[in-house]
Amino acid sequence: MEVKASLKYARVGARKARLVADLIRGKDVNEALEALTFLNKKSAGMIKKLIESAVANAEQKQVIDVDNLFVKTIWVDAGPQMKRYIPKAQGRASEIRKKLSHINVVLEER
Repeated sequence: MEVKASLKYARVGARKARLVADLIRGKDVNEALEALTFLNKKSAGMIKKLIESAVANAEQKQVIDVDNLFVKTIWVDAGPQMKRYIPKAQGRASEIRKKLSHINVVLEER
């Protein structure tokens, strides 16, 4: 049985979050949480919290054994961009795009 969790509008770029997601895909939950704890990336903390949320969803359902869970699929989609402006030389303005992403995780029993 599958358990899911999602994080919408995470304040990190999708490319950067995919690097972390690729690292834990297919691993056991305990291995993944341990790897994310010591990974020095902004998205690692977000994804760790997301996996813990999915484990809590599994405990709430009381159908599957939480110790046998593994990361079946994890994917990161690009969200909307916040557009901000910064002043530049000679009276011009330059656009800054603050990227958001949607992170989804599916855990399954092995």
